[in-house]
Amino acid sequence: QLQACGGGLVQAGGFRRISCAASGRIFSPYNMAWFRQGPGKEREIVAAITASAGKTYYARSVKGRFTISRENANNTVYLQMNSLKPEDTAVYYCAADRRHSMAVAISPHGYDSWGLGTQFTVSS
Repeated sequence: QLQACGGGLVQAGGFRRISCAASGRIFSPYNMAWFRQGPGKEREIVAAITASAGKTYYARSVKGRFTISRENANNTVYLQMNSLKPEDTAVYYCAADRRHSMAVAISPHGYDSWGLGTQFTVSS
């Protein structure tokens, strides 16, 4: 089970770190990702990281501002978000690919375990 937390309200230009903790199962062998879904929008990938944390992927809209990381010992994945913009407002979800894929997937269909989202709002 995945549980994202750390959402809330932040002013534009600010920063926040959200986390995703896994329980009941070890997620260290799996690629992990953060997705988000804004009001009236489809769910989109934000960032992804391989099981070994050797490779990462970032959506163009967040590259240079967000950083995904993981602590396998704690079964936790993080998303550090800097220089926040109102368009970053969304529900953020963490997801795991339990199929031992070699490369990170950028489509939601590439992930088979999802946590409940955390609402994150950036005010202008």
